[in-house]
Amino acid sequence: MTTTARTATPATPTTIPGGSALARAFGGTMFTKTLYDNRRIFAVWAIATGLLAMMYASFYPQISADAMANVPEAMRGFGFDDAGTAAGYLQGAVFGLLVPLLVTFYGAATGARMISADEDSGYLDLLLAHPISRTRLLLHRYAALAAGALLIAAATLAAVLAVRGTADLDTITVGNFAAQAVNLALLGLLFGAVATSIGAATGTSRATAFGLTAGLGVLSYALHGFAPQIGADWLRYLTPFHYYIGGEPLRHGLQVADAAVLAAATIALIVAGAWRLNRRDLGR
Repeated sequence: MTTTARTATPATPTTIPGGSALARAFGGTMFTKTLYDNRRIFAVWAIATGLLAMMYASFYPQISADAMANVPEAMRGFGFDDAGTAAGYLQGAVFGLLVPLLVTFYGAATGARMISADEDSGYLDLLLAHPISRTRLLLHRYAALAAGALLIAAATLAAVLAVRGTADLDTITVGNFAAQAVNLALLGLLFGAVATSIGAATGTSRATAFGLTAGLGVLSYALHGFAPQIGADWLRYLTPFHYYIGGEPLRHGLQVADAAVLAAATIALIVAGAWRLNRRDLGR
């Protein structure tokens, strides 16, 4: 009687239905998975911010001294007090007005997605059922947000450098443009930390986390702009926008102390959010 030896065949790896090879490749950690899930959102924010910066920067040769003289006095505090120079114009029209507000809303919208959206949908419990701590989850989520902020800053830098020569902006060095981009990234990181920490600490809804962060951003922006009009310049030091653009990086380069304040505030917010998330009852 003969016996036939059976050879064991290796098990075929289980594939994710509908999942692409790219999705599986980026699914190794929560950081890479969050990057993959938000890749289109990050790309849209970066492209939109870069194109807006490029468009307004390219207007500089068309701005006349008479036109800038007619800027309302109330707008002087928003960076329009010296629009006759390239650095002054960009500090007001580009990096002092629309671009920082866009980045503020990026931080608010994306930060509100990191923890609050998961808790709203009930997905947070499923995530934490895996071998990942609450702190690690928050840090990986926030790291993806930070990558998006860096992408926006890089796209904005590339956009203004693309028109630097044709728009007569070459009086500003590449290093100073880079310094402004660094501050732009730090501003997005700060407001992203605010929204992420609000969601992590309170369990509030995504809409509430976004609304509170965006409202705080607009309020601090208005306070920074209007403080000189009411003779209270000291109030500017209470807003992140002072540390973002008060040192005039387009003229003077990176102000390390200002950047350190933004970075320290961001770290403090994330640490506080992680501390509270670890002690909060997620069932309520």
